[in-house]
Amino acid sequence: MYFKSIYRGALLAMTPIYLLSCNPSTEKQTEEITENEESKYLSKPLVSHVFTADPSAHVFNGKIYIYPSHDVESEIDQDDSGAHFNMRDYHVFSMESIDAEPVDHGVILDVDDVPWAKRQMWAPDAAEKDGKYYFYFPAKDYDDIFRIGVAVADSPTGPFKAEDEPIKGSFSMDPAVFQDGEEYYMYWGGIWGGQLQKWRTGEYVSTGDRPYDDEPEDDEPAIAPMIAKMSDDMLQFAETPRQVLILDKDGEPIKAGDHERRFFEAAWVHKHDGKYYFSYSTGDTHNIAYAIGDNPYGPFTYQGVILQPVEGWTNHHSIVKVDDKWYIFYHDTEISGETHLRNIKMAEMTHNPDGTIQTINPMK
Repeated sequence: MYFKSIYRGALLAMTPIYLLSCNPSTEKQTEEITENEESKYLSKPLVSHVFTADPSAHVFNGKIYIYPSHDVESEIDQDDSGAHFNMRDYHVFSMESIDAEPVDHGVILDVDDVPWAKRQMWAPDAAEKDGKYYFYFPAKDYDDIFRIGVAVADSPTGPFKAEDEPIKGSFSMDPAVFQDGEEYYMYWGGIWGGQLQKWRTGEYVSTGDRPYDDEPEDDEPAIAPMIAKMSDDMLQFAETPRQVLILDKDGEPIKAGDHERRFFEAAWVHKHDGKYYFSYSTGDTHNIAYAIGDNPYGPFTYQGVILQPVEGWTNHHSIVKVDDKWYIFYHDTEISGETHLRNIKMAEMTHNPDGTIQTINPMK
């Protein structure tokens, strides 16, 4: 488990740090460094005036909207619980086309606007139903337990009004809402700092100070992400949440010790040629992996890696179809070189004729 801090230290030692300043000469040097180094990366940052991460991309009314986290500087020491990811608000960005510059529509929700939320507004998602827009977000409540909230607007750019309470029965983080016909499903969960491992009994139980103290043994099934169908009003779960099983090709659950394939965080689902693709981050091995199933509940059978490790510790994505092409939106740390100060990117993604997905290397 200590591999995390060792890996990060080695990675940052190799990472160029760009110094941002109002000094014109420094700005010029930064531009030159970025220009010289850009061949390292498959894609350029979509946004550079604020730090952004965990991009949730959707097409609403023919326009692309991106709902990311908003990274900020933090005085909190870095640890395996992710306390230094101390975000407190959200922006939304729109793009007229896949090649257009993103437009920042400003802050759509602040932690002070959410009565039950205390801190750490992590990766969000959004959905549309009957002309209303629903923004789903995790935050820690005043007991420092992650819950999932929802805010509603008449426009994809807000303003969003948060419900007074989190979704009943919600816990952990990284909500992702998938529409399948007339039904909507939420997937969520993340281990370590996301606290999913503390809900193995159905109640919040913490047995140690380290975030991975409550994980199963290596030879036991890995902790599974969660799914629940949404209510008609999109504000609650319509059923008791259940686990999403990720299996190997022999039909056995992926084991907790299999860090190359087990679920860590960042669930996302897309549908292609009648199949359901469940993609996710493997966390401390830094891949975006995927599994395929026949219905939204799974089980899903592991297939491989969509996106190899990016620069920085975290890897988090969304997948969206735009004009008959598929794109993966993700983040790295090209601009800052700091794990908690990220920038969003995108790349085209290709399904093979057999339904598998071509692996993308984010570094050229």
